[in-house]
Amino acid sequence: MDLDVLTRTRRSLHGVAEGMLAGPQYRESGTIRLRATGTGFATVKAPALVVDRTDLVVAGSRIPLEGTYRDLAAAAGVDWGPPEGLYHDHSGVDPDDDVVVDPTAAAVLAEWFARGDAGLRRVAEGSTPVLWPEHFDLGVTLDEVNLGVSPGDTWSAEPYAYVGPWKPRQGGFWNAPFGAARPMQALPDVDALAAFFSEGHRLAVAG
Repeated sequence: MDLDVLTRTRRSLHGVAEGMLAGPQYRESGTIRLRATGTGFATVKAPALVVDRTDLVVAGSRIPLEGTYRDLAAAAGVDWGPPEGLYHDHSGVDPDDDVVVDPTAAAVLAEWFARGDAGLRRVAEGSTPVLWPEHFDLGVTLDEVNLGVSPGDTWSAEPYAYVGPWKPRQGGFWNAPFGAARPMQALPDVDALAAFFSEGHRLAVAG
């Protein structure tokens, strides 16, 4: 997968998640939490909006993820805009920017979120993974340890999984400023991902 194509698609999907799903949902229902669906992501409360790889699904109608964010929001019947006053990190997109979503890249990221969701549920039983719009990462918190998957960001252009203890830890496992990270390619299935989360959680709790 071409990393530039993946990055452009990730940025566009981040803009959709923040400005078209989380923002309208927050203004109507008071929450910014999103969820992974297996083929993309969706709101958890009204308005009911689903990103299914390269389409936005609204009331049973499919709208291709193309054109500007402003035009796409108008077609979906929502006002584009991130949640206001809640966080400082944003996707960095403008409502008049073009949405550029490559089908192959979108499928890769959807599968990564689905894999992450399954791995997190296995390790943190009873928890519901949340797709957060500010960083566009899917995660849970277990015993003051953040566990999750990112599709890429300013720290790493490549998708990765992470373990982030609230208190810094020392040792060879901890290879990132926020704790530990492993690239998507090193965690090819749910078993490998769950094993990484479990080991990181165990080491973090042990201190």
